[in-house]
Amino acid sequence: MKYVYYPGCSLEGTALEYDASTRAVMERLGAELVELEDWTCCGASAAEPVSYLLSMALPARNLARVQGEQDGMDVLVPCSACYLNLCKVEEHIRKEEDLLGKINEVLEVEGLSYRGGVRSRHLLDVLATDVGAERIRAQVKHPLGGVRVAPYYGCQALRPYRVFDDPEEPRSMEPILEALGAKIHPWSMGARCCGAGLMTTKKETALDAVAHILRAARGADCIVTVCPMCQMNLEAFQKKISRREGEDLSVSILYLPQLMGFAFGMGASELKTDMNFVLKSHLRHRLEAGPGQAA
Repeated sequence: MKYVYYPGCSLEGTALEYDASTRAVMERLGAELVELEDWTCCGASAAEPVSYLLSMALPARNLARVQGEQDGMDVLVPCSACYLNLCKVEEHIRKEEDLLGKINEVLEVEGLSYRGGVRSRHLLDVLATDVGAERIRAQVKHPLGGVRVAPYYGCQALRPYRVFDDPEEPRSMEPILEALGAKIHPWSMGARCCGAGLMTTKKETALDAVAHILRAARGADCIVTVCPMCQMNLEAFQKKISRREGEDLSVSILYLPQLMGFAFGMGASELKTDMNFVLKSHLRHRLEAGPGQAA
């Protein structure tokens, strides 16, 4: 298994732990990640309000570089916002006859050209589809028996493009978690929006959204995410929400590859769990306890 790796901006800033754990886990699973040289921001959610063409050209620039460097390889993307933007280019150039020409006019400044057709894959898609639960299970050295996990997918990995899972009732994470020996927390909030960028524009609305998710996770040892924005929203505002709601809604939040790494016997320093805002001491001790001691 070999993929072009597009980390995106968050994984080199606020989500360094997601980057580190993804690289470590994929290496353990036998996958080779070739980081895209000279990759640039995909535009995230900020480009489109400024310019529709800019919002297409920014991710297309990276896809053009993939064609130039590693033509024919899939692009593995951990960040859900980056994944959505890279997928969006392909969807729009299929539907808009003149869009690819306009994009290439922009890219020509750098001597780049995009033909279309590069396949972008979310990390969760690769883990669930290419790797599979059995290969994951074979790497488990520290089964997570007794650790109850609420799988949280968020929006952008699933919607609006139905690629590898049901956007309304996603299940792709569950076989992975079960292969680690974890228990699945029963809930219906896995695809519910965390408020995303509303946390900076309409904070009360976003806080309401996060409060519903945290309340539904009551009884779980942790929520596991695959999106830096979701991770930030679910972690960073727990104290504020708990004070506002008059109840303790705190719960540990981990990235999926961090949890996988613990099950594979990796250490906290390798998985950079010191960067997690909310990882409760009792769960940390269980995850770091060693084989046979997590139950």
